[in-house]
Amino acid sequence: MKVIGTADGSKTLYSERFAEHYHSVFGAANESEHVFIEAGYLSFRFQVSSSKFQESVSVLEIGFGTGLNAWLTLRQANRMPLSTYYEAVECYPIEESTACELSDDELFRSLHAAAWEQAVEITPHFTLRKRKCNLLQALQSSIFSRSFDVVYFDAFSPGAQPEMWSRDVFSFLHAAMNPGGVLTTYCAKGEVRRIMKGVGFSVERLPGPAGKREMLRSRKAGNA
Repeated sequence: MKVIGTADGSKTLYSERFAEHYHSVFGAANESEHVFIEAGYLSFRFQVSSSKFQESVSVLEIGFGTGLNAWLTLRQANRMPLSTYYEAVECYPIEESTACELSDDELFRSLHAAAWEQAVEITPHFTLRKRKCNLLQALQSSIFSRSFDVVYFDAFSPGAQPEMWSRDVFSFLHAAMNPGGVLTTYCAKGEVRRIMKGVGFSVERLPGPAGKREMLRSRKAGNA
């Protein structure tokens, strides 16, 4: 792993295993805010807020990675405030020492210090459960204890991890989501969009973050 500075002042990692950056070099934090917080977490919240009182939201992240998406979600949950349960799957966790190179924020570091395989209350509004496993193995085992309102699909690209962008994976995620749930990803490839539609999602292309023309947001039919 190599720590890399990005254009917005935030840091990311370069993985030699996958020959890819964890986040955009045009701005790691800006990319995460745009793709996952604004288009995903906040989009779901505002989608239901006008129709009923929302007490909580559940998030599933595919690819915990540097913890950036979780940290930005935690900060948003504390601001609103909104009780947020956050479950993340990661096959290749980074070392705590590496996380400390990315940020000196106490809450950011607490995400990496949290025990794996158990629910940990990070703040009164944010509970984290990290699972160290291969998502493809999880397809067979029904490891999740609940269904989800929001999914952050943040695996490495289809070129680096083609097995993660399969019909089986997206069919599994569709089944794991609540009606009205939202899935977002930075990837806008036509094949990925067709797979999502094929398993039952409605899919829209949205403007991408800096350095990327488009991204995808998918919804599961039904009322949230």
